[in-house]
Amino acid sequence: MSKTYNTIGCLSTIKSKLAENDIHDFKSVKELLDFRDAYSLTRQHIITLHEQHIENEKLILSADLKQLDIDIEAHKQHTRKILTNEIEELTQREEDMSFSSSSHIFSKLLIRYKRWNYQKLIKRLMSNLEHKVSNSTEELVALHNAKKVRYQFIQSHFKESVMHSAQQEIATLDRKKRVIDGLNSFIYGAIGEQQVVKTLEALSDDYHIINDFFFIFDKPIYYKEEGSYITSIQIDHLLVAPSGVFLIETKNWNEKSLRNTDLRSPVKQIKRSSFALFTLLHNENSNIQGNLSYHSWGHKKIPIKNLLVFTNSVPKEQFQFVKILALHQLISYVNYFKPIFSSIETMRIADYLASKNSRRMHY
Repeated sequence: MSKTYNTIGCLSTIKSKLAENDIHDFKSVKELLDFRDAYSLTRQHIITLHEQHIENEKLILSADLKQLDIDIEAHKQHTRKILTNEIEELTQREEDMSFSSSSHIFSKLLIRYKRWNYQKLIKRLMSNLEHKVSNSTEELVALHNAKKVRYQFIQSHFKESVMHSAQQEIATLDRKKRVIDGLNSFIYGAIGEQQVVKTLEALSDDYHIINDFFFIFDKPIYYKEEGSYITSIQIDHLLVAPSGVFLIETKNWNEKSLRNTDLRSPVKQIKRSSFALFTLLHNENSNIQGNLSYHSWGHKKIPIKNLLVFTNSVPKEQFQFVKILALHQLISYVNYFKPIFSSIETMRIADYLASKNSRRMHY
């Protein structure tokens, strides 16, 4: 089985984008696809659960209102009884004073004054009795009114109540859907790249796969074909083989994408990357040649073969400098070339490239 370096590029991008959006509950591309496929059912399931929740709340509110009616009435009766007993006790005291037989003028005046006070207090208690009874149940009545308002709202606005209850869960679900929809191109890219890696992993351990190769040139190199400078390169896969290095770009495109002239030409992309990779391998500051076996004719060239592998629809055309392959053609094409490097040399080339991945190099 071939040796693999690094996570595929599209998958790394997906993980990074999900982390940026604080989404951490997906472990694979399959889980993302499952989420997307199940989105409508999941959303409806959330609504169904909250429908049940609101129905249960309505039943509980109905029971609570009945119990509160009983509690309020019981509390009123209890308070009324206490106040009535207090009035009766004061009335009894006032009546008892009327039987006093004191003949002393001062005592008579004092008794009259006390009786007048009792009568005044009794009158005030009697006039305020129902008000005090009502005040004693103020908190229970307020609770009853709040529950009644909620119950009536659910009765007349059931769907609105359900959606309000489910709002946070649905908002979280919809936000994930928006983020994942925005990653569609990377998801399809990751599917294609995973298929390529899985296919290449069937090769022997003389082969080395470097995924998502990225290199920044400390000093940009001039690319004459485009009249521009190359500052960095990113390559989906480098397959380091006994026959050389295969520069592989993967496209999981459908027929519509193949016909879309707005998409950047993958042929131009791979030619540019191949030029930069050749410079990296063969420049005078590279020490890779010292790790290859000596040849009396001079330094051995490390061949770079440019491949565009399509995992979905495949163009009918072929192009110069790049080989267009369907996924099922990949292994047979790689095996077509005869070995020119030993296992040790192949490993040294792979280690050299792996060491340069995501590093800066002076030229």
